[in-house]
Amino acid sequence: MNRELKRVTIVALLMFLALFVSSTIIQFVQAESLAADPRNSRTLYESYSVERGPILVGGDPIAFSQPTDDLYKFQRVYSNGPLYAPVTGYIPVNGEATGLEQSLNSYLSGQSSSQFFDSLNRLISGQDPMGASVEVAIDPVLQQASWDALGDYTGAVIVTEPATGRILAMVTKPTYDPNALAVHDSAAVQATYEGLLADPTDPLFNRATGGDMNPPGSVFKLVVTAAALESGRYTPESTFPNPSSLTLPGTDSVVRNSGGGTCGGGSEVTLATALRLSCNIPFAELGMELGDTAIRQQAEKFGFNSEFEIPTATEVSTYPRGLDEPQTALTAFGQGDVRATPMQMAMVSAAIANGGIVMNPNLVDSITAPDFTPLQEFEPAEFGRAISEQTANTMVEMMVNGVENGAASNARIDGVSVAGKTGTAENGEDDPYTLWFTGFAPADNPQYAITVLVENGGGLGQEGFGNLIAAPVAKEVLEAVLNQ
Repeated sequence: MNRELKRVTIVALLMFLALFVSSTIIQFVQAESLAADPRNSRTLYESYSVERGPILVGGDPIAFSQPTDDLYKFQRVYSNGPLYAPVTGYIPVNGEATGLEQSLNSYLSGQSSSQFFDSLNRLISGQDPMGASVEVAIDPVLQQASWDALGDYTGAVIVTEPATGRILAMVTKPTYDPNALAVHDSAAVQATYEGLLADPTDPLFNRATGGDMNPPGSVFKLVVTAAALESGRYTPESTFPNPSSLTLPGTDSVVRNSGGGTCGGGSEVTLATALRLSCNIPFAELGMELGDTAIRQQAEKFGFNSEFEIPTATEVSTYPRGLDEPQTALTAFGQGDVRATPMQMAMVSAAIANGGIVMNPNLVDSITAPDFTPLQEFEPAEFGRAISEQTANTMVEMMVNGVENGAASNARIDGVSVAGKTGTAENGEDDPYTLWFTGFAPADNPQYAITVLVENGGGLGQEGFGNLIAAPVAKEVLEAVLNQ
């Protein structure tokens, strides 16, 4: 009898221990990840019972909660909603939240493990529960300038701080008003959401960090130039044959420079001139010499093929594996199967501006409890070194030349040295081009790295090109902040 009792006791103790361990893991170790899981709608519904914390830009709320007389108790309000929609996202009464509302839901709703004692104190003292506030890195002047400069174009602007990776502006168009998706009428929210989904302009896309992934075109030549210089086999004065057309080996595909003709005069062209004038043929030749593995490895050092959370999720920019020689030639000037987000290309420019070091992009500066206790401070974090400082300095000079007397000339700003590169990417035989600019300023003391994406040829179909449309957008944004 004693033996049986002992066995039962041991089994009971083991079951209790298992229950204790699993409960501890769920309630403490996994609490925040479970609360942040977009499939966990219960936490979203519960968040309406508290005053959700504000999302702040420069200390001013761009998302906040105000009391209501309905069952939800609080209404989420987005000030200047369309401008900040890619930052805040929205929290609906049905469905999944998006943006920071989703990724930082546990903090904003007061349900994170780090807020447990604050919530307990408020309960004991009779205070109403309240979520934490989130201060984002966005500069309101840069955000508004980016919005204004992009105008009616379909595309995106993203501006980062090279030394830290902080995202200072993130604008995407067309956009939407998150207020319409936060009303306390499920039928109205569903109708609005379905209308946005059906809109052929895809206003729900955050084109700065995802959406329809675009080929980067000639802005990708920065990555290939970096690979060449880092190999030790090339310098800016290395030369390549300079024909007016190039038939890719084993194919009928013909590569031509923009506008046709050779890359400048002469039978040969230097790497520096090819980048300055953004010529395709020399880069196709260079790409075949380097090989796809070297280009991919360099691209991955800049962040391609990696996932980033800022803390919202972003799309992965890709450079494929196993390319043959003709395919590699196409990717060397940003065509073929290479795809990039504006955020990724901003990371490339920012790394060059930052002496070759890639910083992890970050949208949030701090999270603060209702009693002003800091819950989380975001510190700059390195992704890794993409290129040597010497290579970075060389590329800065090459990019400055591209703006001063090259294919990015429409980004010139009087009295300011600007480094930049334009791109005009093909999407299909009859499809409009995708237009790009990426760069930074001031080139001698980089404060802002900017990437502009304009889809649909800027309304000009295949008549639009990067220097005509994307470069002036970047210039307007940089002038607005540098002339403060």
